Amino acid sequence: MKKYLLEILMFSAYALFAASWVSGAILTPAIQASFGEEGFANATWGSNVITLAKIVGNLAAAALLMRLGAKRAFALAIVLIATGGLGALADSYGAWLVSRLTLGLGGALAIVYFAPVVLHYFSAEERPLINGVNAAAFNTGNLLALLSTTALATWMGAWESVVAMYGVMVLALGVLWWLSAENFPLSGGGDKPEENYGLKEGMRESFNWWLPLAYCGVLFCYIAVFSLFPLIDGFAVASKHLSAVMIAAGMVGTVAGIIATKRMPLRLPVLRYAGLALVVFAVVMVTSKNPLIAYSAAALAGFCMFLPMTALVTLPQELPGMTPAKITVTFAMFWSVSYGVETALMYGAGLLADISGEPAMAAYFAVACSASLFIFSFLLPETGKKPQQPETSLEADNATA
Repeated sequence: MKKYLLEILMFSAYALFAASWVSGAILTPAIQASFGEEGFANATWGSNVITLAKIVGNLAAAALLMRLGAKRAFALAIVLIATGGLGALADSYGAWLVSRLTLGLGGALAIVYFAPVVLHYFSAEERPLINGVNAAAFNTGNLLALLSTTALATWMGAWESVVAMYGVMVLALGVLWWLSAENFPLSGGGDKPEENYGLKEGMRESFNWWLPLAYCGVLFCYIAVFSLFPLIDGFAVASKHLSAVMIAAGMVGTVAGIIATKRMPLRLPVLRYAGLALVVFAVVMVTSKNPLIAYSAAALAGFCMFLPMTALVTLPQELPGMTPAKITVTFAMFWSVSYGVETALMYGAGLLADISGEPAMAAYFAVACSASLFIFSFLLPETGKKPQQPETSLEADNATA
């Protein structure tokens, strides 16, 4: 069926975006050397420009969807991701960073457009599964890059070949998308007039603020494990091993989250208790001096980090009167605010480490911020429905009263 083909294309495009991002980070030493660049601060710009592009691109996503329609808007996202492959032709480090910028813009648009497509094509019963699968797209690409980048660079002989390969693969997905996709009414039905719902309207709704604030601390903790923790000594095991364990366990947590969202009628308990467990296990992970305990805690932290993701992205789709136009604005704000706050928290963690003279304080700060999901879950609405007691059971209770 068409909807499953479109889902596969969207998932694959975002997974390859993640793989391109992470492989570029892994290949940074070789990339810097080829341009005569050096220095750690300089090296971070490869990822920083992607993060900045995601903040801007997320906000622009809703307006582009309204102007271009779903087919052209996601096609634009795919083209921008594929343009990241042109970094293989860059003649300077600045040109390389521009290719990373376009890659980030494409990824920012793509992740926002998951929601309106899922809302339009899939029924309420199907959405938890599809949302859970989409939540695993970045981890899938991340894991692919971690496992294959070094081998690909050795086999292909140059970092340029790896970067170009991802660009060509994404472009092929773009051709398939253009041949398969179609525009659809953003108001939620062909018999309804197009609504004028943009960022101005979205910013007036408190829910669109509470949702990203609930997630931003978790996002910060996740990114800190890959970018901040390697700079800190003193963990029971190497931080790169913690990262691998968390990713693998996160994949399992995503599957568990799909099952939990489909079987449990309420959303907030999943967010609240998984968020609290994440904090507990993350604390053990960074404070334990026992390698076995640290590995176990990392696995459980990764599991709990991704367990609530399906419920988190399903919750706004269940709000009364939700349409593709509204859900696009909701997730545009969700990702933009989340990444914006995450960027500020990352900078704050660096300042905390410098002021205190203890790099480990940055790790503790990241773990503490992961409590955002637990804290802000108390401000989110419950969109799930409690199972109703059978009428026969109620009549029997009344008869015995």
